[in-house]
Amino acid sequence: MTWSIIARDASGAFGVAIATRFFAVGALCPHAESGTGALSTQALVNPLYARRALELLRAGIAAPEVVKRLTAPDEGREHRQLHVIDTVGRIGQHTGAKCVDWAGAIAGDGFSVAGNMLANERVIQETARAYRASRKHFPERLIEALQAGEAAGG
Repeated sequence: MTWSIIARDASGAFGVAIATRFFAVGALCPHAESGTGALSTQALVNPLYARRALELLRAGIAAPEVVKRLTAPDEGREHRQLHVIDTVGRIGQHTGAKCVDWAGAIAGDGFSVAGNMLANERVIQETARAYRASRKHFPERLIEALQAGEAAGG
């Protein structure tokens, strides 16, 4: 199981928080760059997405287009999950049709939650709800959101 939240707070800072059973998740899945954007590549991770996504975001390409440009030529895309946020809070998401159930994603104002191999859809719904409701500092909001997803079944 893996689920993550990517977000941009009111200050313009980006954050990524991720929960998984996957070894070395921090080295492969979450990526962010100040003034550029953030993403998480998960399910059957494509570590090559990160560098190219950040290059495209730096060039001013909107997050939905970044996701299209990365996944379209990738023959393994149906086994992958990717979500991206850009400097103005636009969200791009991809969940391949062959990701292990339950898999999906939702987006809100300035954030995205995506997950696969989850207990149920409530995991990402509760993660999003908790993020929206939290009034804590940005990093704490991200952690609190993941904790809500875990409480919903992880």
